[in-house]
Amino acid sequence: MDLGISGRTAIVCASSKGLGRGCAQALAEAGCIVVVNGRDATTLEATASQIRASTGATVIAVVADVSTRAGQDALLTAAPEPDILINNNGGPPPKPFRDVSREALLEGVIQNMATPLELVQRVVDGMIARRFGRIVNITSASVLTPLTGLDVSSAARAGLTAFLAGVAREVAHANVTINNVLPGSFDTDRLKSGTVRMAAIKGMTPEDFAATRKAEIPARRFGTAEEFGNVCAFLASQHAGYITGQNLLIDGGVFRGSF
Repeated sequence: MDLGISGRTAIVCASSKGLGRGCAQALAEAGCIVVVNGRDATTLEATASQIRASTGATVIAVVADVSTRAGQDALLTAAPEPDILINNNGGPPPKPFRDVSREALLEGVIQNMATPLELVQRVVDGMIARRFGRIVNITSASVLTPLTGLDVSSAARAGLTAFLAGVAREVAHANVTINNVLPGSFDTDRLKSGTVRMAAIKGMTPEDFAATRKAEIPARRFGTAEEFGNVCAFLASQHAGYITGQNLLIDGGVFRGSF
């Protein structure tokens, strides 16, 4: 399918690896000019080079911490008038709620609520003026169904979802959409490191623990960054202009709800 966004400019936050990279790859394949972002220069440049080589797209690497004003400035200097914004950022490590300090709570809100909101504020008026904009926020399945230990992440991302629910309706008239994608278990570095940590706690091998997790997923596998990226690219496409204010859960069928 021609997504109709060739030549559009996309900023993909935290895209040196994992789900963000999957989104950057898919948007580059669709013909977008893509700004990729990460904090490790070596990893980021390797990702940018690989995406350029595989797609022929223009890929601009911006080394920056997106949660800082300077980092956001760097992204918007590289792409002053983005047509597409993919908000993504790492979440806090799992922790029992009784152990969450005030500082950890506030940091979670900064990383997973305030940062994406600040970027939306900075790009949305330009999108409205140009009569095209696609904003996709990568949140988490934990927004919809609680996951033990991810309380800070769930709360911050749920706050982002609630804040933008009204904003999405406010800007839809200008062909600007705001949607959220809620990933379940995807085969990323974050999942692998979490598997090793949890396996050790439970006295299992990482392989056995991963097999147990897969068995709990109706699809019997973890998702891939590639398929996640393709969903993200569709929401950023010209065909998705009538989809806004929605939460798309991608979890292989784990959430057992009819609605």
